[in-house]
Amino acid sequence: MKKQNFRNYRGYRNAGIRLREELVPSLALQKERTEPYLYAFHMFDKAHMVMLAEENLISKDAVRQLLSRLREMEKEDITKARLEIGGGMHSGEQFLIRSLGEDIGGLFHLGRSSGDLWEVGFRIFARDSLLRLLADIFKLRSILISLGLEHADTVMPGYSHGQHAQPTTWGHMLLSWASVLERDSERLLLAFRHTNRSPAGAAILTGSDFPLNRKRVAQLLGFEQVEKNTFDAIMSHDLKMEITSTLAVLYLNLARIADDLMLFSTAEYNYIEFPDRFCGTSSIMMQKKNPYAPQYIKGAAAEAAGGLVTSLLVEKDPTSFPIMDRDSTYKAVEHTFSNLARDLGWMNEFMPALTVHKDRMQEQAGAHWAQATDVAGALVREHGLAWRTAHQIIGIVVRLSEDRNIRPSDVTPALIDEASIEYMGRPVGLSAASLKQALDPVGVVNRRAIFGGPAPSETQTRVGDYRALLEKDKQEVERLQACLSEGAGKLETAIDKLLSDT
Repeated sequence: MKKQNFRNYRGYRNAGIRLREELVPSLALQKERTEPYLYAFHMFDKAHMVMLAEENLISKDAVRQLLSRLREMEKEDITKARLEIGGGMHSGEQFLIRSLGEDIGGLFHLGRSSGDLWEVGFRIFARDSLLRLLADIFKLRSILISLGLEHADTVMPGYSHGQHAQPTTWGHMLLSWASVLERDSERLLLAFRHTNRSPAGAAILTGSDFPLNRKRVAQLLGFEQVEKNTFDAIMSHDLKMEITSTLAVLYLNLARIADDLMLFSTAEYNYIEFPDRFCGTSSIMMQKKNPYAPQYIKGAAAEAAGGLVTSLLVEKDPTSFPIMDRDSTYKAVEHTFSNLARDLGWMNEFMPALTVHKDRMQEQAGAHWAQATDVAGALVREHGLAWRTAHQIIGIVVRLSEDRNIRPSDVTPALIDEASIEYMGRPVGLSAASLKQALDPVGVVNRRAIFGGPAPSETQTRVGDYRALLEKDKQEVERLQACLSEGAGKLETAIDKLLSDT
């Protein structure tokens, strides 16, 4: 007799049924690598059983036995219990057959497949991870907004091509990072909406000839919609590519911030300093203070980018062919979520604890001709020169001052006239007052009061916009979390009702 002794039941894949040989042990271990999703499989197991009972597809008595046993499983850690029982995504069935025998425990997989079981588990895991990630990002956005306001008047050089460009403020730069994270949040929320659609009941691609109530299962699991095509629900691959790409973009944005912070912490810049607890030193060069945290962030971002490439190459497979190679995508997603939780935790701690050397920043803001654009602007305003003419004259001024080792703050109207004569054959006669005003980096910043500019007054105004959008995003996440909690409540209420019915 091929039927297993139920007390030692070890799954449906056994030698002598469809296949003649046992699975290679290393493959079996790989196939059961489901730990992050076990709690989600447990939720689906319960919701599926409730639906089967409500649709009279299995007897209420059998459902009560099945649900009672799963409730007993919950008296200890679900993940631990399912790992001990084995069976991977089918650990629920394995547990129930061992507990109740195949005649009862073997009932509840009716109408399901490994396909929708896995896809539901992944989507529950992914949506929960996305909401936790958004909470961490919201915290960082809040920190950047507060620091942006605090440093609205902390003048520093702005850079392009690695060279001094125009004076800006540390607050303006911090808010630019908040802007990036706003878009990351929007992308993550969109990924959540695409993820939070139920594939339950789609089986492996055509659903079932049993009258499954797919909408009821979706409701019990907190999904906002049901995937309207059973083939698409299981066989389409774009959702995984969307999640990995969204996470990779977020991580590369964080890596760019980490790069900037590392650069600004060098002795050559000396604009900021990391708290010692985020730094190491050298076993030979005792003077070293090495910022570790941003380097780990950069490395993890590279891993996230690698995960995206893995996902793109795996998920491009023909629709109805390989499935198991997609395991590499899931590993990438799990690893990236884990790293992001770690790294955002670090950033939320070290960003407000950075030492900012405001005097050094302001000193450098005017030291290397970042204010040249405003000097040219003064020529336009005071003498009506064409912009390009003023641009060329001040270009000559910069060259002459560098050749003669003259600091921008020491430039005189006489040097402006010399450059003007060289360019157009006559002096321009810029007043000393206009030149002084144009050379002041603080004044340069204060004059940039256009919408979104670095002027402190504009930064203080825009902070309200940043906070309003952050609050809106927080409310949306709270709504989504409430929907998930409502679904969980409905599931437990339905189970209670079935268990109490006699």
